[in-house]
Amino acid sequence: MIELVKEGVYLKSGIPVYGGEGFPDKNEARERTIAYSILRAHNQSGDKNKLRIKFDCLTSHDITYVGIIQTARGSGLKEFPVPYAMTNCHNSLCAVGGTINEDDHVFGLSAAVKYGGVFIPPNLSVMHMYMREEMAACGRMALGSDSHTRYGALGTMGVGEGGPEIVKQLLSNTYDVDAPEVVLVYLEGAPKPGVGTHDVALALVRATFSSGFVKNKVLEFAGPGIANLPIDFRNGIDVMTTETTCLSSIWQTDDKVKEYYQAIGRPNDYKELKPGEMAYYDSMVKIDLSKIECMIALPYHPSNVFSIKDLNANMEDILSGVDKETKKQFGGKVELNLLAKARDGKLWADQGVIAGCAGGTFDNICDAAKILEGGDIGNGYFALSVYPGSAPVNLALSKNGVLVSLIEAGAVIKPTFCGPCFGAGDVPANNGLSIRHTTRNFPNREGSKPGQGQLSGVALMDARSIAATARNKGAITAATDFEDTVAGLPFVYDKDIYEKRVYNGFGNSKPNEELRLGPNITDWPKMYPLGKNLLLELTAVIHDDVTTTDELIPSGETSSYRSNPLKLAEFALSRRCPEYVGLSKAVAAAELERIEGKAPTRVLAALEKVGAANEIDHTQFGSTIFAKKPGDGSAREQAASCQKVLGGFANICYEFATKRYRSNCINWGMVPFTVEPTFDYAVGDMVFVPGIREAIETGKEEIQAKVIRQRGDVEEILLYVRNLTPDEKAIILEGCLMNYYAAQNMK
Repeated sequence: MIELVKEGVYLKSGIPVYGGEGFPDKNEARERTIAYSILRAHNQSGDKNKLRIKFDCLTSHDITYVGIIQTARGSGLKEFPVPYAMTNCHNSLCAVGGTINEDDHVFGLSAAVKYGGVFIPPNLSVMHMYMREEMAACGRMALGSDSHTRYGALGTMGVGEGGPEIVKQLLSNTYDVDAPEVVLVYLEGAPKPGVGTHDVALALVRATFSSGFVKNKVLEFAGPGIANLPIDFRNGIDVMTTETTCLSSIWQTDDKVKEYYQAIGRPNDYKELKPGEMAYYDSMVKIDLSKIECMIALPYHPSNVFSIKDLNANMEDILSGVDKETKKQFGGKVELNLLAKARDGKLWADQGVIAGCAGGTFDNICDAAKILEGGDIGNGYFALSVYPGSAPVNLALSKNGVLVSLIEAGAVIKPTFCGPCFGAGDVPANNGLSIRHTTRNFPNREGSKPGQGQLSGVALMDARSIAATARNKGAITAATDFEDTVAGLPFVYDKDIYEKRVYNGFGNSKPNEELRLGPNITDWPKMYPLGKNLLLELTAVIHDDVTTTDELIPSGETSSYRSNPLKLAEFALSRRCPEYVGLSKAVAAAELERIEGKAPTRVLAALEKVGAANEIDHTQFGSTIFAKKPGDGSAREQAASCQKVLGGFANICYEFATKRYRSNCINWGMVPFTVEPTFDYAVGDMVFVPGIREAIETGKEEIQAKVIRQRGDVEEILLYVRNLTPDEKAIILEGCLMNYYAAQNMK
């Protein structure tokens, strides 16, 4: 089904071959990949190994754009230098917090007018659907403050990063990254009827995630199997490459892509992209599409994947494994009893959702309706919600009768909204099992509140199998069990609603326009430069194999406060380590005393133990978290900024799960420490890092530090700070990205 080839391969006349005598040098041949042809065209540096990228277009949604613009405004923003699309798809529900949600949307429109941006009103399009329909183009690069910024199937290299990287682009600076390895994803064969885009995507995630096979690399899709995939099918695989932890993705383009650009009225944005003769790839993922089965990703990660056939054959063992993982994740404080949902040899779901940039596409919804045709979802506990991904998709489905068919079957058609993907819409009942064609099923993401005894389970499935399950009243069913699974309806694109409702001010900034600031939109608190020494108190210690950004800062109801840094910070780690906020505030209070010239007892006592009491005036006191592998998932910079607002000055880990989370830590002035995998310290222990400022300034990558245990003993520890760029060093030294720009503006 999927084969991972660790050694490098060449693509010769469209066929993977291994090197040998007469083959070109791999470094030379890597330049012939599609990825490198695009990267080189956007690189502003003269160094082939250290890239400084400027993007063609930018995008953010309404959980991130307010903070981004506030940061950029505080750093000297005058106007948007490239098209910047601000969608309102994450907090368009506007259900919590009074007027503050719509206040942010009004702010976004005023910013688009003032700085020359593109503003897409609420419920008009999810972020990535708009980008596919209106801003992707062959050979472009797009940067988004959302991890699922992926438009590779349409010839655009998309990168999802935290908001500070958007700020850098808005200020005409660059995205700095080491030249990445390129992985060939070679597709052959054709999917069997009933197998959908999510089935292939989940199989790819399962094959690559846990080993880090493609981490921070570019996936380049080629091979004869591409021709057998419709555009929506390709887009659905492409957007899920984020869950593999790759950096970006790009696909070979063909006549189907050309036809797509013609259909949406942008024929000039198509051009053929294909690898050059004898292009070199650092490794390969080989996928035989004909062998992919209908898949399901069980809680609590998109990589926890089984075929539905295997699930039904080994139900007790597989579900017992999930229930054991629940106890491990939540320490036995709350339970999810999936075994109780197995009856008569079937697993029963309580809810189905088809939504967002992955699920809410035209073909997915048409095929789901085809499977439900003539049937119904029943009047039991199972419910089905369908969220078309954009107004043009919604309009097309209305005109061709698909929405009528779905409503007749008992589905509820809901507005364009990303909420079900991150826990702000269709939150399941306690101990409920929701099957979703969305992007993630992390713990704590879909409305669960373990601290209050509330826990639900989310499984990812393709829209077609969700429809098959809905037709069977909630019994998990593979779409391959049905004969008619492909609607084959043409997508008739009508952009008239965009032309009527989208504000496009690019190239027409109005600097005299006043920003409309609601009462919840606040500036960032003062942040201080890095001190000579650093004393860190561990206020959270997490030993999970991976810690997601949704655990660092929960999604869902917290999104109402994303424009108020102090209020949002109250939610940091609230569902994983509820004590974290209080402990961090106590550390921050002690640091404020130190700044005011006092000598906090806890700080002085710790420094005395390491013989540095006379250094108290030069030793910054802050909080830190330890997690084995933090930062999987969302690009939301709040996962880092909330820590900084609470007085955080570092993360300590074995490795960072993603580049984007590490970048977020750096951009918020937190030192990205890594340690050997023998860390054995607890909440309340302290780490003294002498000479940290000089170490960062001089590029020292190994730093001797001391751990001061609560029980009184002191131990040596070696901390690593590797591969910082000159700009990253400067940002950490200044205390955050805003301080860095302020310092530049004063020169």
